[in-house]
Amino acid sequence: MNTTTHDILIVGGGTAGITVAARLRRAAPKLTVALIEPSSQHYYQPLWTLVGGGVVKKETTARAEADVMPKGVTWLRTAAEAFEHENKTVVTTDGGRHTYGQLVVCPGIKLDWDAVPGLRQAIGQNGVCSNYSFDTVDSTWEALRNFTGGTAVFTMPNTAIKCGGAPQKILYLAEDYLRRKGLRDRTRMLYVAPGAAIFGVAHYRPALEKIVAARGIETLFRTHLVAVDGEKKQAVFEHLDTKERQTISFDLLHVTPPMCAPDFVKSSPLADSAGWVDVDAHTLQHTRFPDIFSLGDASSLPTGRTGAAIRKQAPVLVSNLLAHRAGRPLKASYNGYTSCPIVTRRGRMMLAEFDYDGNPCETFPFNQAKERYSMWLLKRYALPFLYWHGMLKGRA
Repeated sequence: MNTTTHDILIVGGGTAGITVAARLRRAAPKLTVALIEPSSQHYYQPLWTLVGGGVVKKETTARAEADVMPKGVTWLRTAAEAFEHENKTVVTTDGGRHTYGQLVVCPGIKLDWDAVPGLRQAIGQNGVCSNYSFDTVDSTWEALRNFTGGTAVFTMPNTAIKCGGAPQKILYLAEDYLRRKGLRDRTRMLYVAPGAAIFGVAHYRPALEKIVAARGIETLFRTHLVAVDGEKKQAVFEHLDTKERQTISFDLLHVTPPMCAPDFVKSSPLADSAGWVDVDAHTLQHTRFPDIFSLGDASSLPTGRTGAAIRKQAPVLVSNLLAHRAGRPLKASYNGYTSCPIVTRRGRMMLAEFDYDGNPCETFPFNQAKERYSMWLLKRYALPFLYWHGMLKGRA
């Protein structure tokens, strides 16, 4: 049995885990830091929208996990299985037991394909596609290129998801592509979402409503996908309030799958009633176990699950974790900042930035609720560079 002991143990080697590890190494190089992550690949997921839209190749979004692991961090190439908080121990699937002084839990989010009957079997066939995993993202561009007209449906589930704007980004890219190909007049575009409006933050909603209206995109709100029959090319939807169901025939169906916390988190004492790691919304410290912190997609933080949110969460977590170790008050505070770069067509994007209360927290001195070419360049080139060379190095 593999048994190790570390000052700080991190569960998850995605955006949050690597960013926190890098910041810890810079802030406190004498501490021993270990990271549990089974995957050999690391992905820059925000570009998957552009992969699905035929703009970039998916291979450009992947790098070896070993290449992004911060120097001095012990990489435990296994998966977490259970938490024994009373012993300050994480049990891994290979039988290992790893003890810690402080624990950072950030294993990401689970794509729950099986929550929609028929979805797993349908993905990648008969026009059913999804940008939401490295294995399936190519199916979107393939379905779009082979589309000759008919009904194109784009869905958002009735669960928390990573990057809440992504379901409509591919909608806009697809609509733009079909217009350029001369297929728009023979295509019905339908966006189905559980919310009451196209976007939850009031500051950006009018601009998106104008885009939807101008491009003739139909919307079906307070509704979610509950079943897929790929062979018949039919999707079943349920209204959240009336529970009425309707079946819609499709020629292209882009699905954002339901998502939830990983099973080993949901079943653990660390979880809240919804299954997320239960942390204070501002300090990122666990509400019941002071030596445990969390950030990112698996945390209970009531904000958008985005890389931009993690970029603001990570310095707060590191500052408060080190303060806790030193017996000092936790003074750093996270205000819920998140960012949603909304691609509105090829070559245009608007940048939504806001806090817990939906207040705009904008970076640039102009109206960010307007689609711009400069923001497209930010999405396509600047943000990936910042990610690989800034965030994951603990510099930004």
